[in-house]
Amino acid sequence: MTDIDRELSEAARGLPVTGPSQQALDGLLARAEKEGLLDVAYAQVDSPLGPLTVATTSRGLVRVAYPERPLDQVLEGLADAVSPRILEAPARLDPIRRELEEYFEGRRRQFETPIDWALTRGFFRRVLQATAAIDYGDVCTYSEVAARAGSERAVRATGNGLGSNPMPWWCPAIAWCARAAVSAAIPAGSTARSSCWASSATESRSRLTSRE
Repeated sequence: MTDIDRELSEAARGLPVTGPSQQALDGLLARAEKEGLLDVAYAQVDSPLGPLTVATTSRGLVRVAYPERPLDQVLEGLADAVSPRILEAPARLDPIRRELEEYFEGRRRQFETPIDWALTRGFFRRVLQATAAIDYGDVCTYSEVAARAGSERAVRATGNGLGSNPMPWWCPAIAWCARAAVSAAIPAGSTARSSCWASSATESRSRLTSRE
């Protein structure tokens, strides 16, 4: 256990039931960053869909989770795949918050925050990189995305991968009617087709994801 871990533990024992003050949290966050103990910062960001859980590292955006995904589950996934050194740091996520607000208000078409691809690997990463490169308002079939990712025949794998996209809007291919259109080559029972139709089944989400 590090010194800061011990201090956190001791401080927690003396905290009122209402929790630590914002000043105390800011101080702990600043010290964690200074000592290199913060690898992942997260915050919940308001959106027309509800609160999104957004996480970032020193390399860029690493996760955007929809409101129905439990916070504990999102943080557990980040701890397993990226680092267990995670802290809530709303101020650090302010640039991403502003970009999302501008996007939902129709004042932004391109995001500036870079992506940390730590939650992706191999072909799945190449698929997301290919969709992230599609210009706003353009469409591309899954077979075309598969070809750009280096495996033209891997259409089903492409669709399934897009169905588990960890960074919607930055890699906007979650809605079948948006920037990555469903190819007829995808079997009707595949995860890709099911997840895409599910994403557009809710009116509010369809309206927002259709901007992708």
